[in-house]
Amino acid sequence: MTSTSDKKPAASPASKTGSTSNARTLTHLQRLEAESIHIMREVVAEADNPVMLYSVGKDSAVMLHLARKAFFPATPPFPLLHVDTGWKFKAMYDFRDKIVKEYGMELLTHINPEGVAQKVNPFTHGSALHTDIMKTQGLKQALDEHRFDIAFGGARRDEEKSRAKERVFSFRSAQHRWDAKNQRPELWSLYNARKQRDESIRVFPISNWTELDIWQYIHRENIPIVPLYLAGERPVVMRDGAMIMVDDDRMPMKEGEVPEMRSVRFRTLGCYPLTGAVESTATTLEEIIQEMLLTRTSERQGRMIDHDSAASMEKKKQEGYF
Repeated sequence: MTSTSDKKPAASPASKTGSTSNARTLTHLQRLEAESIHIMREVVAEADNPVMLYSVGKDSAVMLHLARKAFFPATPPFPLLHVDTGWKFKAMYDFRDKIVKEYGMELLTHINPEGVAQKVNPFTHGSALHTDIMKTQGLKQALDEHRFDIAFGGARRDEEKSRAKERVFSFRSAQHRWDAKNQRPELWSLYNARKQRDESIRVFPISNWTELDIWQYIHRENIPIVPLYLAGERPVVMRDGAMIMVDDDRMPMKEGEVPEMRSVRFRTLGCYPLTGAVESTATTLEEIIQEMLLTRTSERQGRMIDHDSAASMEKKKQEGYF
């Protein structure tokens, strides 16, 4: 298996900006990159106290890489915020700490203290309640505590139908609520960052990217990723139609369940008890891209939080989920 640690270090953030290219000859990825960098610079120019949400997944990896390019040779002028739940894969925590140290970024972590006190977890409380308390409420607590007025998020329009409704600049009320019918037009990529008192903005610089774009860019730029995205033999059990990886001994086995080793990887990463793996033999980025060209299934089919109820994601977003 080829792991990310076997690859060459990521390219210098300034090495492939395409800044000298003629705009008419930019490739698809160069256009996406230029748009994202433009959005990031626009936010920093307008925001009083920006932050980048960092979930440690592939979209966060691309966002961080773009931010480093946007402000090279300086370090991006905002911290990273990881809203932790305590249930991420061990490999995600290891990767997060390694990258933050290597890039010299400031990392803020927040875990909902009320959820910790109540011992909220995905197994006994269920995915909907766990997500609301540990992610939605946790995110709102962190944004309020640090008084961030603009938060970068790694959501993409192609991920899920409610995210397809999002504009690049997503305005939120003082209570962090999202009203899809009360957003500003973004004609000709002109963004209006003026806010009402106590209003905040979630900004999605990679909103127009697809899952395939993300993988092709990671390949082109040699961006480090969590090794769980590459196929490997891992212990899994089938539960509620999803292959759940047994990542630690906190996962209780149901009657008759016995973990078995299977060649799997993850298309998306979240809390390990709520994130289904896919069977795969793709151990390289080239093989992942080949899979993406042939797949006919949704990237988030393995995310159990998307199946809580009808319009689940949209409801979560209305309540303040990113």
